[in-house]
Amino acid sequence: MIDVTLENFETEVIAASQTVPVLVDFWAPWCGPCKVIGPLLEKLETAYEGRFKLVKIDSDQEQQLAGAFGIKSIPTCILLINGQPVDGFMGALPEGKIREFLDKHVPPAEEAAPQEELPEETLDAAGQLDKLQEQLASNPDDDEARFELVKTLLLAGRDDDAKVAFAPVIGKTTLVRRFDSLQRIMDAIDFAATQPDIAQAVAGFDAQIAANRRDFEARFGRARLLAAQQRWTEAMDELLDILMRDKAWNEDLARKTYIAILDLIEPPKPKVADGQIPPDDPLIASYRRRLSSVVLS
Repeated sequence: MIDVTLENFETEVIAASQTVPVLVDFWAPWCGPCKVIGPLLEKLETAYEGRFKLVKIDSDQEQQLAGAFGIKSIPTCILLINGQPVDGFMGALPEGKIREFLDKHVPPAEEAAPQEELPEETLDAAGQLDKLQEQLASNPDDDEARFELVKTLLLAGRDDDAKVAFAPVIGKTTLVRRFDSLQRIMDAIDFAATQPDIAQAVAGFDAQIAANRRDFEARFGRARLLAAQQRWTEAMDELLDILMRDKAWNEDLARKTYIAILDLIEPPKPKVADGQIPPDDPLIASYRRRLSSVVLS
């Protein structure tokens, strides 16, 4: 499931529908039936294993898109294929009816090529690093390779090497979101390095939080220490606690750091047959849904 705005509509909906049917769910946070059908659509997206793509559009926030599709009531779902609307339905239909709707348009499961027959990457971590360094040697402006190289080095605990690899693009952190994410993780590592004893520092933050559940500075400090130790889910849980109490705290600092962790730990997409969308990693998908639930509540 992807949240779509006017800014990413062309890429996530029109372009994507050239290769796989895209189901657009028009909803709003105040809409009771929307809260019923939303989780059901996400469940079906997983069950259909990439045979269609689900996107959500907040009709209140994206009135131009809602108007373009003639949305009169919500929830309304529109299915696009090859860039064009081909069918749709209104209201919170039961699962069986939604399956009937989807089965009229999406390719049957048996037509999907078995994933195990596709070529697999067999490079180990060292081989992957060599490959990325070769790519950058031939094209220093390859931002994707740069991100993957720094990410791989950070996950391997090679923090100094990661900083060296990141240096040529440090000025792009305000332009490229994933570079900003790398910078936030490295800042957390630097923050942890200032602590004589990380375990003791975490315990100190625990005591501050116990005394004041809304001590967001303590919660954020604790989350940064956990992230520096690669205790990713614990760090994101702490950041979610901030967001549940103050969604925009400190200029969205908690949300941006949460996204930075997701960017860093998201594994490469598995290879799938042409025209299919690779499934999301379950952990990443779960924490993205939790973030959306908190931010949109």
